Amino acid sequence: MRAIEITRPGGPEVLAFCERPMPEVGPGEVLIRVAAAAVNRPDVQQRRGLYPPPPGTTDLPGLDVAGIVEAASPDVSWPKPGDAVCALANGGGYAEYCAVPAGQCMPLPKGSDFVQAAALPEAYFTAWNNVMWLGRLAEGETLLVQGGTSGVGMAAIQMAKQLRSARVVATAGTGEKLDKCRAIGADHAVSYRGDWPAAVVEAIGAQQVDVVLDGQAGPYTEQQLQLLAPDGRVVLIASHLGEMAEVNVRNIVRRRLTLTGSTLRPRTAAYKARLAAELVREVWPLLETGRIENHICAVFDWRDVRDAHALMDAGEQVGKVVLTVRA
Repeated sequence: MRAIEITRPGGPEVLAFCERPMPEVGPGEVLIRVAAAAVNRPDVQQRRGLYPPPPGTTDLPGLDVAGIVEAASPDVSWPKPGDAVCALANGGGYAEYCAVPAGQCMPLPKGSDFVQAAALPEAYFTAWNNVMWLGRLAEGETLLVQGGTSGVGMAAIQMAKQLRSARVVATAGTGEKLDKCRAIGADHAVSYRGDWPAAVVEAIGAQQVDVVLDGQAGPYTEQQLQLLAPDGRVVLIASHLGEMAEVNVRNIVRRRLTLTGSTLRPRTAAYKARLAAELVREVWPLLETGRIENHICAVFDWRDVRDAHALMDAGEQVGKVVLTVRA
């Protein structure tokens, strides 16, 4: 089969087509004939040599796929060959075929095509895992989303509003992105290019944030802890601004704060299957009725994968970037 591999760490130019063996379908897995695959920040970090795949996982990038099930292990009751699905892959989405644990597959939301469906899994799995499970966002609480126009950020804003009636504050870097955050439900949107902690306090008051979803870490970490209300939670999903942070531990103890983080890719298939089931039950109906919108910034033929990655590198995208896969 044809696939796109990372030939060496570097920029978009290191992505190249190759021939690879067809993936083998193991117990509990299905083989998907890929119609579309999303481009995600972990793909970019893997391409740069900063995010190696977990042991035993394919080196091919790609965590979001949508397509038709080609084959299924005998122990799989759903999905079956011929079913249209989208799935969170453990890697290997930039290929004509991708093997995925069956529990990580989901039906296409009614009215969605393959491109739209490919934009869903990684963003919504990540947002649900970190906001709802780890962040324990409760009804009416306040959520701060750093980077509100990323795929994960847009998913988090909308789920928090629709499912928890939360007050949402989002950060972004341009006027267009700030407007988009407000358009999809953020109550307040502030620029991270200025004194964003002061802007958050001006918008909602000091120590009023219950949950923070952040991929920056570094110096942001202590600033976010200072914004938290008692019993507040900061959930880190990356560390783009630095892997080290100096924090006031006494503040954490005195005000009962939680600082945690997660990586989803190494989690077990059973863990991800629980996430998939909750998304289909709680979020898919909202997508089907339009209460949650699926935001796609750009669609590229996979022959133009380097252009897709260049767009991600520029940081100008609003929403998801998707590749259409041609056999």
